[in-house]
Amino acid sequence: MFGKRSTSGTASDAAPRPIHAAPAPAPQPAAEPHPSPVPVLAEAGYVPASSLEPRAVREKPLVVEERQKSDKYYQTKSMVFGALIEAIDLSQLSRLDADSAREEIRDIVNEIIALKNVVLSIAEQEELLEDICNDVLGYGPLEPLLARDDIADIMVNGANKAYIEVSGKIQLTNVRFRDNQQLMNICQRIVSQVGRRVDESSPICDARLPDGSRVNVIAPPLSLDGPALTIRKFKKDKLTLDQLTRFGAISQPGADILKIIGRVRANTVISGGTGSGKTTLLNCLTNYIEHDERIITCEDAAELQLQQPHVVRLETRPPNLEGQGQITMRDLVRNCLRMRPERIIVGEVRGPEAFDLLQAMNTGHDGSMGTLHANSPRECLSRIESMITMGGFALPSRTIREMIVSSIDVIIQAARLRDGSRRITHITEVLGMEGDVIITQDVVVYDIMGEDANGRLIGRHRSTGVGRPRFWERARYYGCEAALAAALDKLEPSDAE
Repeated sequence: MFGKRSTSGTASDAAPRPIHAAPAPAPQPAAEPHPSPVPVLAEAGYVPASSLEPRAVREKPLVVEERQKSDKYYQTKSMVFGALIEAIDLSQLSRLDADSAREEIRDIVNEIIALKNVVLSIAEQEELLEDICNDVLGYGPLEPLLARDDIADIMVNGANKAYIEVSGKIQLTNVRFRDNQQLMNICQRIVSQVGRRVDESSPICDARLPDGSRVNVIAPPLSLDGPALTIRKFKKDKLTLDQLTRFGAISQPGADILKIIGRVRANTVISGGTGSGKTTLLNCLTNYIEHDERIITCEDAAELQLQQPHVVRLETRPPNLEGQGQITMRDLVRNCLRMRPERIIVGEVRGPEAFDLLQAMNTGHDGSMGTLHANSPRECLSRIESMITMGGFALPSRTIREMIVSSIDVIIQAARLRDGSRRITHITEVLGMEGDVIITQDVVVYDIMGEDANGRLIGRHRSTGVGRPRFWERARYYGCEAALAAALDKLEPSDAE
């Protein structure tokens, strides 16, 4: 049920092992009296129909090994938990720190087990102690998953199904909850920590965990099979550009160019699909902001973790029960213009605040950054224009595009590929306009070359042949001209050169 965390268990007990379906043996072709036409057709681009079957048909879904606990275990746990609630003083417990409170609960539970003559093995007793401590002090069955640093996402679909994403692949876990009410209680515990609520009258909520992990809850009656909880986990050790280079997300010369972009105060937009690593990349870029700059961040749920000393973090607020008191992202962006910012960083641009962010970029707040959902740099520009239009601004299309061109210097495109890996696929400059069309120029692009025997995609980052990007003069102004020239020289050239 909960996933064992006992130190007395073996390594296989501590972490569920995925079961991979063995690939079916390839069928042997029947003897043919004449040569098969397939090789000839393959040269002409023919693909056998069997290879076009959905992946789910050809492969068994990845499932984490499930080990169900007995009904007796759950009955024992309910009995011990009820006795604990009667015996413990919650007001006194709330005054203790987390470690002291956990030790106090373990002592009381051990006494209850002895008084009730409960017969459990050492491993079962340790597991029971851990489960009850998690229920009282933490997030119940979620605690083992939150403790693992290799998990990127936790997706709970009702009380009996919980999935995780590891290395870009989704797996089913053995985590389940007592019932939907227990899951709902945990959701309320999470969102109440940041002053929000989730119930039937307000069934959708965005929140965050203390470590900055992003949380979304959608509850009944909107979610038909019980509360749906989604957690985007952040690693305890924050990634850096150098680490992204080791993972292959960007080449070393490409990473050097990104460092220069962050240092020379280029207005930057990071675009990409869901889970492509936009926020991680934004955190990496902010590492190259000078420590004497005043930075103001605006987010729906505060998840950016900047290392600079002079940072002001702002967060939106939903309406209260009477529908009053809502503070939108646009309110935050407009207000932070009065707070003497040197850089404004918007966690995610998704509405009319795009207009205010462009104005900020264009009025002396160089080096401002933001992220948005888009599948290519060109689509990123179109989305910004659409968001401004949807905000009710009665501006001609050409005026909006001129504002975009004068505000945004660089677009960085991130993508999650089909093998689960994350790559930076484009570093693109916004050059200007020709007529009514915005002109862009790719500086670095990522080409997929094929895949290896394990199904991992093989690719390379290459230069498009641009020897002097538009932000060259800005790099010269900040003394980074030589570093930019060296990084461009090291990039792999295009095959066409």
